[in-house]
Amino acid sequence: MSTMNRRNFMQLAGVACAASTSLPVLGMQKAAAASPASQRPQLGAVIWVHEGESVETLVQQAHELGLPTCQIGFKNLTPQVAGPVKDALRKYAMTATALSEHGPDVFERVFNFYEGPTTIGIIPPSMRAARTRNLKLAADIAVQCSIPAIHTHCGFIPEDPNDPLYPQAVAAVQEIGRYCKERGLDFLCETGQETPITLMRLIEDTGLDNIFVNMDVANLIECGKANPVDAIEVLGHLVRGTHIKDGRFPTNPREFGEGVPIGTGKVDFPRVLEQLRQTGYRGPLTFETETSGEANLQALRRSKQFIENLLNQMYG
Repeated sequence: MSTMNRRNFMQLAGVACAASTSLPVLGMQKAAAASPASQRPQLGAVIWVHEGESVETLVQQAHELGLPTCQIGFKNLTPQVAGPVKDALRKYAMTATALSEHGPDVFERVFNFYEGPTTIGIIPPSMRAARTRNLKLAADIAVQCSIPAIHTHCGFIPEDPNDPLYPQAVAAVQEIGRYCKERGLDFLCETGQETPITLMRLIEDTGLDNIFVNMDVANLIECGKANPVDAIEVLGHLVRGTHIKDGRFPTNPREFGEGVPIGTGKVDFPRVLEQLRQTGYRGPLTFETETSGEANLQALRRSKQFIENLLNQMYG
């Protein structure tokens, strides 16, 4: 077992403190604190398939790490991926919880405060039609592969509901949400570029009951939009997926904050996990890394060990 640093020790110790103090604050019955081991969330990985890579190989690697769930995304999504995805999931008994789509790849996404609003997601008008088509393709593939949801970054949703771009954003999400609903799918909007209440407003304004949240706990910090513990308090009833990674708040007004190895950033994981439990979240905890190859496998191993230590304290 690797040596535990001071931050890891403090986070592990924080679980017991969170469990003992948060219930009275939230007005929960004491009996609710004793969540059985059967309610322990499953772990998973974001599997991102680049050109020339095999989805089967990447699913196999996640399986060999002991991760029973995944979200899958393709650098270049085509109808031809459906068969290999279906075969790989069946072969390794892997459960895919969402198909992630951000393309088409001809449009670059720039993750900063200046170019991000015009390049990320379905909010930018110049990219909206093409990205909407790709999300509908993702929905068709998800149905073929028995994947229950699709997932994306919507982009910089206007904080001001009076902004002329805001009703366009609602209509765009509504169009994709309806397409998914007709096919029995959920549509997950990832947190990050907007405050939690803005994302809630957008979802409520669509008037649909199949649009939910993928809670990325690090994105909220890296974009300077929220503490994830507070964000879960606002959005917890809508959370259907969670990305587990770590990051730091931005200090450069032009750039997002830095993504860092799990346990070394500003995400308070004991409180995040406890808050998810208090909201009744039963979905997976899905690790997302910003690396590939052997470095990615090492990052997944570290993340898995770190979160398992915390879950062992919470669930036994």
